[in-house]
Amino acid sequence: MNKPSYNELLDAGVHFGHMKRKWNPKMRPYIFMEKQGIHIIDLNRTSESLERAAYAMKQMAKSGRKILFVATKKQAKEIVAQAARSVEMPYVTERWLGGMMTNFATIRRSVKKMNSIDKLLADTSASSITKKERLTLERERNKLEKVLGGIANLNRLPSAMFMVDISHEHIALSEAKKLGLKTFGMVDTNSDPNKVDFAIPANDDASKSIKLVVDYLVSAIREGLEERRKVKETATAE
Repeated sequence: MNKPSYNELLDAGVHFGHMKRKWNPKMRPYIFMEKQGIHIIDLNRTSESLERAAYAMKQMAKSGRKILFVATKKQAKEIVAQAARSVEMPYVTERWLGGMMTNFATIRRSVKKMNSIDKLLADTSASSITKKERLTLERERNKLEKVLGGIANLNRLPSAMFMVDISHEHIALSEAKKLGLKTFGMVDTNSDPNKVDFAIPANDDASKSIKLVVDYLVSAIREGLEERRKVKETATAE
C-alpha cells in the first residue's frame, strides 16, 4: 500500500480546487494558495488525510465490516464501480434513491424482487411466460440492476460510507449521519470538510484525481482483507 507521492498527486491534478468565489471558508486550513482566481489545495494536508482514511478503512476491512462507495458523478462512476467490485464492497453509482439506507428494508425487498425475476427468466421450462411478459420482466430487471446492482449482496447496513464529492452526494451523506455510519469523502474547496469524519481535501471533478485517491484507499482495504484471511487461516489450522 504505497501512498501516492507528491509528484503523483500533482500529476493527477489533485491540488486544483474551485474558483475562489465558490469556496467554502471552512476549507481554509486545507488551502495552500490562490492562483489566477483558483484555490490550490495543500497536498501535504491531502497526503496526511489520505493516510488516516486508508488506515481506518484497512482496519474496517480487517474486522469484516462493509464500506459503501457512493459516486454518481459521471466522471467517477466507472472508476468507483470497478474499484469497489475489486474488493467486494457495495457501491452506488447511479442515482441515490431517497431512503436507500434509512429505509433499507424496502430496498432489500426490491433486491429480492430482482433476484426473483432472475430465477424466473433463468427457468427455461417456464412456458407460462409469454414473449411480451419476458420482455417486460427483462426491462424491469435491467432497471433494478442499474440502480441496485451494486448493493445486491449487502444484507445489512454498512459500517461506513465513502463519497466522491460530499456536496453532490448530500442526500447519501445525510442518511449516513442519521444512521451513525462513519463517513469518508473527497472534499473540494466548495464543500464543508466538517460534515464527514474523514475529509480528504482533493479535486473531486477530475477523473485522474478521483482514480488516484480511490485506488489508494482500495489498496488499503485489500490489505485489510488479506490480513483477515490470514488470521482466519491461522485460527483454522490451530
